Amino acid sequence: MSIEVCAGSFSYRRGTPILQDVSFSAESGEVVAILGSNGVGKTTLVKCLLGFLPWDGGVTRIDGRDLRKIRGRELWRRVAYVPQARAPVFSYRTEDLVLLGRSPYLGDFAMPGKRDRELALHAMELAGIPHLAGKRCDQISGGELQLVLIARALAAEPEYLVLDEPESGLDFRNQIVVLDLIERLCREQNITAVVNTHYPDHAMRISNQALLLFGNGVHLFGRTKQILTAEHMRAAFGVDIAIRSEPVNGREYAAVIPLELIEKGEHGRWIEP
Repeated sequence: MSIEVCAGSFSYRRGTPILQDVSFSAESGEVVAILGSNGVGKTTLVKCLLGFLPWDGGVTRIDGRDLRKIRGRELWRRVAYVPQARAPVFSYRTEDLVLLGRSPYLGDFAMPGKRDRELALHAMELAGIPHLAGKRCDQISGGELQLVLIARALAAEPEYLVLDEPESGLDFRNQIVVLDLIERLCREQNITAVVNTHYPDHAMRISNQALLLFGNGVHLFGRTKQILTAEHMRAAFGVDIAIRSEPVNGREYAAVIPLELIEKGEHGRWIEP
């Protein structure tokens, strides 16, 4: 099983590419991290990947099938999307919002059954938020809402998770809860995840592969350790950095240390992998 983008290109204005000939793939159980500075097209890439925006060129494939040829209900049974948390329009109870994740399995006029409700509560347990049951979504914090949205995605029992900055707005502890949850789902249930993140440390912690966007259509994709080097990230973010690794309990953790801004003119230069 795989989710892939083949030669994806997109621009909001003619002659100004946001994404150009982007190609990447993720196999069962893998995590792909998407990184880059503000405005380089990370969220746009996620929207094109899922068909919310049409590619100018290229295609998204799920298990080799063109995403455009997969019916909506079938697609959303297999792929779950976690957007950036925003204040909800309606004052749903948290468990009711999570239950919406079961929508692809229901007919047009069908009501959720006992199993749907059990799966929604199980998804809340996986996301570490059973204590939020009964609370209204307009009365919880933005970080708690983000965890509710993740639980909604898990309620669909997806094969693929696409997450747009899932750790944004979360405190230090809950960032780790989310990262460990993504990593565990991919490892234990063979779910494939594509994660848009602002945090190189987080990408290094959980991803097998990384897509680094430089802007103006320039990008690098490959194994995380080969892509998220100090040299590449200096070019992508315009910040001089150092990377330090610390072995703990048989596992190596990487930390990115920002040192200083790079002089104007250095930022955005092309770095060969």
